[in-house]
Amino acid sequence: MPTHAQEPDRAASDPVVPVPEAAGRSPRGDLPQPGPPRSEAANDEPGPDAAGPARAEDEYTTAIQELEDRWRRALADLDNLRKRHARELERERAVERSRTAAAFLPVLDNLELALTHAGADPGAIVEGVRAVRDQAVNVLELLGYPRHAETGVAFDPARHEVVGVVQDPDAPPGTVVQVLRPGYGDGERQLRPAAVTVAKRE
Repeated sequence: MPTHAQEPDRAASDPVVPVPEAAGRSPRGDLPQPGPPRSEAANDEPGPDAAGPARAEDEYTTAIQELEDRWRRALADLDNLRKRHARELERERAVERSRTAAAFLPVLDNLELALTHAGADPGAIVEGVRAVRDQAVNVLELLGYPRHAETGVAFDPARHEVVGVVQDPDAPPGTVVQVLRPGYGDGERQLRPAAVTVAKRE
């Protein structure tokens, strides 16, 4: 039986020599690169969210334009309302002035009539002037400005203006003794207070 020469145990006698890398090959060419894996299709076709920012920007631009249009229309409506209100206010003022002037026309007619008869009886002239005065007072009252010329009433700072204080034993202290100038109107609709003298307080 032939015998074969047995190879010596290399594990025990010779060290293991590593095989050198091939020339020109990257030391880590066979290792995966950092980052998630990317397919070739991902490089060629955009993802589903690629057009998202552009679409959102277009929507924002459209919304801003609509808001600007509504804002401009609101400003125009407000300006038109202001102008219309100013015209209506001026028209109401003109109507009120005309109504007030028309209410005093009969007073002027009666004054002219009294002047026409100035050479007549003086007593009749006085009565005519008094009637015209009463007519003018009535017109003011109809317009919301009643006359105040009462004496013997308690002094009211809202309706009276004190121009003098007198000693009057027949009048209670703090009462109106004499009206020097009548007042017209009350409260916020007061044209002027009555100028009065008041009995002196003890």
